Amino acid sequence: MKYGTKAHAKKVCEILDALFPDAGCELRFYSPLELLIATILSAQCTDARVNIVTQDLFQKYKTAQDYATAPLEALENDIHSTGFYHNKAKNIRACCQILVEKYHGEVPKEMDALVALPGVGRKTANCVRGSAFGLADGVVVDTHVSRISQKMGLTQETTPEKIERDLMKIVPQEKWIQISHQMILLGRSVCPARSPKCADCPVTVCQARNAQR
Repeated sequence: MKYGTKAHAKKVCEILDALFPDAGCELRFYSPLELLIATILSAQCTDARVNIVTQDLFQKYKTAQDYATAPLEALENDIHSTGFYHNKAKNIRACCQILVEKYHGEVPKEMDALVALPGVGRKTANCVRGSAFGLADGVVVDTHVSRISQKMGLTQETTPEKIERDLMKIVPQEKWIQISHQMILLGRSVCPARSPKCADCPVTVCQARNAQR
């Protein structure tokens, strides 16, 4: 079976489905706004840390208006432990100001509208559209997905944008949302960047790919 083909991607999806049938977003949220905020905070930060921070944050700030009118220093203090808190607080407040002014405080579903918000790139937009609205316009490509999709032979590209395009060509659209969550779980449990457990990896496709290198 050739790598980088639809047949190969189908086999990878079958293996990942068997390993992680219930994989989903590990950020805790109860609304599109909460997921948007959590995803912005997750940049250069673990989901576990974000979930700790948002437990109190979401009790304090319940609407886009709350974030939009929050004193910047207070918001920085509230998200300090997620790192890069100056930029994150600035982006969150500016983002929510736009939500209030243009979208009545609601998070828009449209990709173009989402990526136009401060602090929101395509990865964040894909995450919000997929996990909050169930809409698949693309694949979330983070560091885990980048690395593991290369190991599995699904792409030879190295930039998130090009990796996403390759995945969209060969992975069925109905799998676009879940496959990123499955790869992230695989990356955390079996294939961490610094010490991948290739010998123990249940993804035989990945093992075969490594053997050919």
